[in-house]
Amino acid sequence: MFTGIIAAIGKVKAVQSKGGDLCLQVATEQLDLSDVSLGDSVAINGVCLTVVDMGSATLNFDVSRESLECTSLGNVESGSEINLEKALAVGDRLGGHFVSGHVDGLGKLLSKQESARSVQFRIEVPAGLERYIAEKGSICIDGVSLTVNEAADNWFEVNIIPHTLQETIMNNYHIGTQVNLEVDLIARYLERLLPLQQDTNITKKTLLKHGFMQGNS
Repeated sequence: MFTGIIAAIGKVKAVQSKGGDLCLQVATEQLDLSDVSLGDSVAINGVCLTVVDMGSATLNFDVSRESLECTSLGNVESGSEINLEKALAVGDRLGGHFVSGHVDGLGKLLSKQESARSVQFRIEVPAGLERYIAEKGSICIDGVSLTVNEAADNWFEVNIIPHTLQETIMNNYHIGTQVNLEVDLIARYLERLLPLQQDTNITKKTLLKHGFMQGNS
């Protein structure tokens, strides 16, 4: 489990093909490895991976074929910058939102526009994910916890403040950049709990019917 608060920007040192999978060696740069051990989980651009080998300032990961097909990790190469976050420890502050590190789909940057000191990103959403994304809800982009400003049928917008641009790889994005998307866990479980075979839209009436809202809400 993660929070979507990036701890450091790392850099891919080596990418090695191995039996159809990939082995990644990552220079961790400013990431503190004093509490990281073999077998621990670390999020790379929002993808939960297991540490299989490590040095004083490097981590090695195996990336399965499934992860390569469902995420953007197949696009990284030696020298690529990546977002790094260690797994959430009990008692840590939850600065973002609960993030599992299990990517739901690939988005694509459609536009970026300056808005005062921030930058507004419009992200294309793959078919089927749009129903989980709501205005003012949470979304995870390449491991970064963000708030949705606006949501439409096949895109949503987020506002990226200067600090986030500086502390993550988002400043490197260009039109067409593929990004890993993870929707809010609450949205996933809400859909599972509600019998949507009968109620195809999550409306106020549906939420009232199943006890998720009170009558005076």
